[in-house]
Amino acid sequence: QVQFAESGGGLVQPGGSLRLSCVASSSIYNRYVLGWYRQAPGKERESVAQISRLGDTYYADSVRGRFTISIDKTRGTVYLQMTSLKPEDTAVYYCNAHQSIQGPALYNWDQGTQVTVSS
Repeated sequence: QVQFAESGGGLVQPGGSLRLSCVASSSIYNRYVLGWYRQAPGKERESVAQISRLGDTYYADSVRGRFTISIDKTRGTVYLQMTSLKPEDTAVYYCNAHQSIQGPALYNWDQGTQVTVSS
């Protein structure tokens, strides 16, 4: 069963913007905190941003002020609006669910969506 479906990645120049989307199964977005992770080549996967059903948010220091996480409950979709992108933002981006903000991810990782920031 597909739990998450990420989309919106692509190639963008430094300073540009992208919006990622993740459609989550209804059994997930109605119960859990949703979040975005990323993994760059040769690096560990890291948490980027998370949002609770009440709208509480968490951002990694590296993206705070540039990225915005939001959720459309009617569509079961969590978004990651990324602005002022930097080459170091290049990574595969994934979404997942958590019991609480900054809690461990609950589900297996899927293929994610590739974001490449390059001139």
